Amino acid sequence: MTTALDILFQPIELGGLKLANRIVMAPMTRAFSPNGVPGENVAAYYRRRAENGVGLIVTEGTLINHPAATDNPNVPNFHGEAALQGWAKVVEEVHAAGGKIIPQIWHVGMTRKPNSLPHPEAHSIGPSGLTLEGKKVEEPMTEEEITQVIAAFAQAAADAKKLGFDGVELHGAHGYLIDQFLWERTNQRTDRYGGDLVERTRFAAEIVAACRAAVGPDFPIVLRLSQWKSAQYDAKLAKTPEELEQLLKPLVEAGVDIFHCSTRRFWEPEFEGSDLNFAGWTKKLTGKPVITVGSVGLNEEFMQLFREGKGADVADIDGLLERLERGEFDLVAVGRALLADPAWAAKIRDNRLDELIPFQAEALKTLV
Repeated sequence: MTTALDILFQPIELGGLKLANRIVMAPMTRAFSPNGVPGENVAAYYRRRAENGVGLIVTEGTLINHPAATDNPNVPNFHGEAALQGWAKVVEEVHAAGGKIIPQIWHVGMTRKPNSLPHPEAHSIGPSGLTLEGKKVEEPMTEEEITQVIAAFAQAAADAKKLGFDGVELHGAHGYLIDQFLWERTNQRTDRYGGDLVERTRFAAEIVAACRAAVGPDFPIVLRLSQWKSAQYDAKLAKTPEELEQLLKPLVEAGVDIFHCSTRRFWEPEFEGSDLNFAGWTKKLTGKPVITVGSVGLNEEFMQLFREGKGADVADIDGLLERLERGEFDLVAVGRALLADPAWAAKIRDNRLDELIPFQAEALKTLV
């Protein structure tokens, strides 16, 4: 275990990102930014994780410049002078503490409820106007709307570079807008943005390519993907390794540097006949660096904790370290455990396991 723990805290360079260790703060929606503007409390929240040894911080989801990007006015924007100034302060604080940080940029798509704030007049958008349950509630996006959204993602990526962030993550997981184009249930288009598995990657690939054009060849682009969707835990974009390879290839060609492979339980195999998880398969099929995630440091699966509003006990990470030592993935994202305990990384590093703070649901109500 000592050897594996040493690997967790070894420096690494991936896709242009030079990191002090392999620990990533997972993106977690917090909604503490009134009117979409992150304040000093948000900057201090991220700085605390950097001060305590997190190698890379991925911010909570931040919104592209589109009126239907969210249904919560307290989720931070990644557009507009006030919000961008707030994010500049976040970058300044994290860098002052020796950390690295990238924003996750996001559009929720058809998961947004009609008439939601901050823009109740806006219509929710998605590839086919379908909810995650397959119910049609809006018209499909027009090609003009698709072009506008792609441009908004690219502008956000350009702003991330301008503000001094260390890269950018595109939220293509969990049944949100990019993922809705990837998923057969929510994308039933018959034009060039729909069709078979490969054809359904066009929207995501064009977003990646537009972001790459906006930031140049050396600015890291991370893409977060998942098989599961919000409340659709058995969903699969790819049912076999062969299908996963077909899905990933256009995204690699478009310019993804790192894949952030979201699972609910990192220890679960993705396909029968192999112990590799989603991240392990993605690395094997693409050769690209990958981030694993999913209930790290918790003794219960994180989505169950969220649904039931309860806490969890601290769990050891021996199994995680064994997989890291085997090279199945490159980075490890920690969510709820790090939300509850800003010093989680430092305590793991220094073997102060008895000092770890267990996750409690109350931690969601404040920026600790």
